[in-house]
Amino acid sequence: MNKVRYVYGLSSALLVGGAAISLISGSPLGAQVAQNDDAAMTRIVPAAGAPASFADLTEQLQPAVVNIATKQRIEVNNNPFAGTPFAELFSRRGGGQPQTREAQSLGSGFIISADGFVVTNNHVVAPDNRAKLESITVTLSDGTEYEAELVGADAASDLAVLKIKANKTFPFVTFGDSAKSRVGEWVVAIGNPFGLGGTVTSGIISAVYRNTGMGGAYDRYIQTDASINRGNSGGPLFDMRGQVIGINNAIFSPTGGSVGIGFAIPSEIAQPIVEQLKTGREIQRGFLGVGLAPVDEDLAASLGLPKKRGEIVQTVQDDSAAAKAGLKPGDIIAKINGKDVTPDQSVSFLVANLEPGARVPIEVLREGKRVSVTAVLGKRPSEAELRQQAQTFDPDSEEPVSPGQSNETIEKSLGVQVLAMTPQIAGSIGVAPDTKGVVIAAVDPNSDAARKGLRRGDIILSANYKDVASVEALLAQVNAAKTEKRDAILLRVQRRGQPPAFVPVRLR
Repeated sequence: MNKVRYVYGLSSALLVGGAAISLISGSPLGAQVAQNDDAAMTRIVPAAGAPASFADLTEQLQPAVVNIATKQRIEVNNNPFAGTPFAELFSRRGGGQPQTREAQSLGSGFIISADGFVVTNNHVVAPDNRAKLESITVTLSDGTEYEAELVGADAASDLAVLKIKANKTFPFVTFGDSAKSRVGEWVVAIGNPFGLGGTVTSGIISAVYRNTGMGGAYDRYIQTDASINRGNSGGPLFDMRGQVIGINNAIFSPTGGSVGIGFAIPSEIAQPIVEQLKTGREIQRGFLGVGLAPVDEDLAASLGLPKKRGEIVQTVQDDSAAAKAGLKPGDIIAKINGKDVTPDQSVSFLVANLEPGARVPIEVLREGKRVSVTAVLGKRPSEAELRQQAQTFDPDSEEPVSPGQSNETIEKSLGVQVLAMTPQIAGSIGVAPDTKGVVIAAVDPNSDAARKGLRRGDIILSANYKDVASVEALLAQVNAAKTEKRDAILLRVQRRGQPPAFVPVRLR
């Protein structure tokens, strides 16, 4: 694929925008107002083939499509040493005090019920870790503005549900069945590109169930050549019956603008998630606990397998559903719950759409033989936890961890940044995958820890004779030492290729 240029210049395939879905099944098509049946709007369904005009359809649908604007308060760190062990020293000398600034985002959405529920993308309304969401404003096509509140959001699927704060009846649209969509069918996108307000574009479905290669449980989109730009994100993709079959979400572009390759979340994926978010329930997904890679042409040739079928198990997490079921590195997962594993239907997608605790039959190819196992799925960790599990660690790098990844109290007290141990980190520093402890990521050169010779890549195994298998466990021992008014804490530290040693470190 061409080089991806993401919206706002960030390393994300997401477009800034909003989305909308309708949960009213069996109701009249097009934008509707909840009234008695006699007053329901008449549907306009274009004739088969190329429509002479989209005007009548647009006139019905546009009242239910909204613009979404958020205001956020973001703390800007003016410390040039932010994220490094020097940051605290610079701050103590009065430099780089954080400042609070206002940030905004714009996007699209659509109303899914007469009482004012709105669907949009999570990234439209979810600020990053440094920001606090202060307000959400929804603007209808006639220019009327309303305040809205965030009812529920889900980062994994990039969906969010809002509620307009007004006691009135709103026009709304309904979901269609994206599973029946076909390549070549006409579609219409309505949204708020570049903050211009209600904008209508048309095109066709270029592909169904497109896997972009970006990974994740929901890397499964409708591809369209209808123009989608920054600000369209979360806006609806309509079929010719006026039903929402997709939520505009991402683009591939070498320029940052539309080049005719846009992606929408299929309605069949979005609708059940929206139904849960609308009630404020947490989305729980199944989790197998394996690292996977697709069966590409070379891998298929090396094993004598069909191309684009199955995924190979690279790693198996300890104590995971996969480990308990007996899955092993090198297994080729061919089927999950009776469904073939393909690029359009990945293991992550199939498992994420099952509940934790579900008993799932899995068919694998192991050394040329077909083997069947059954896994009891665990609960999928949050996206932040998954990123942490997948993070790499270079023990020879001088790069500190990003702000928010390390515990601030530990940094101030010990003069070190620490990370939770993961199998990936253990492998990068040459210790066993089941090693328990926390890893030192950076050391303040002005701290006692630095004077005692601690350095990046060292593993803290215990503190004051208490095992510290997590950052929280180390923090507890640091706080306990402070409560007992101790001036130092005794750490047991292991360095690659050396036996563990006890090192007393003075607290600051």
